[in-house]
Amino acid sequence: MPSLSPLTRRRLQRFKANKRGFGSLILFLILFFGTLGAEFVANDNPLLIKFEGHFYAPVFVSYPETAFGGEFETEARYRDPYVQKLINAKGWMLWPPLRYSYSTINYELDQPAPAPPSRENWLGTDDQGRDVLARMIYGFRISVLFGLALTLFSSVIGITVGAVQGFFGGLTDLLMQRFTEIWGGMPVLYLLIIMASLVQPNFGWLLLLMLLFSWMSLVHVVRAEFLRARNLDYVRAARAMGATDLTLMFRHILPNAMVATLTFLPFILNHAITTLTALDFLGFGLPPGSPSLGELLNQGKNNLQAPWLGISAFGVLATLLTLLIFVGEAVRDAFNPRAER
Repeated sequence: MPSLSPLTRRRLQRFKANKRGFGSLILFLILFFGTLGAEFVANDNPLLIKFEGHFYAPVFVSYPETAFGGEFETEARYRDPYVQKLINAKGWMLWPPLRYSYSTINYELDQPAPAPPSRENWLGTDDQGRDVLARMIYGFRISVLFGLALTLFSSVIGITVGAVQGFFGGLTDLLMQRFTEIWGGMPVLYLLIIMASLVQPNFGWLLLLMLLFSWMSLVHVVRAEFLRARNLDYVRAARAMGATDLTLMFRHILPNAMVATLTFLPFILNHAITTLTALDFLGFGLPPGSPSLGELLNQGKNNLQAPWLGISAFGVLATLLTLLIFVGEAVRDAFNPRAER
């Protein structure tokens, strides 16, 4: 494994020296990897069952009720007292910390939904009787995964477009610059709402629709770096030695341009999460029933008598965005050229 260069080590040291940014990164990674296995944290199926000497993993495999001595061939409902009695008579069940999935409805509420926080539902239930904490865990995972995917794909497109503009310049740069200016002047949120209303929204469609506009975030930064570097001595030397345009662009110039690009990535991720939340809040986001922070915020708006809905969603969203902002600031300071000098 190649050792890190002295410059990279200094940047890492500056990033770690920013206690707020480094701590935010650690906390964000804990939350992200914790919710990445949401099925093992919040689920209405047991993690493991031992019945008559055999082991079952309902979190991975669906088993019929007849497998545990029941009467129906359909999938067992493990929250049913009858099924629990059958299994506990000849074995045991290992449950996750929260015995609710994002779609599980609590039919044993002692008051109309939305119900306030209780020992059974730690953050209460929404207006359909679903556990708020479980929906927040799954919604956090969807929001972060969506933001990461959108950031990755939009960065690839934006870096490529900016590299072509800055490297070739001239008429190519002029035409592409006019196109990006026109494309960037469109009302993005309204167009997303219109297009989302024409198709059945899902994760893939929303990712594609938002990708149509989010790729422009890095174009101007990469273009400026390529315009500056294309006439430097090391690029001219590589060209004189017979390097192709692709080699010059992606092997010699791009690594230097990535310094400015990396500082923008946490903020692009932040924007992707807020846009998805806004679409879900307006009802043009993920399909109905999907765990969504925006949908939970909308429920809080519609049920002002249940403040735990809006407060819970706002708390998670504010924490997530704040952590990403702090990480972005630390990355920006670590790559600051003035600090390097």
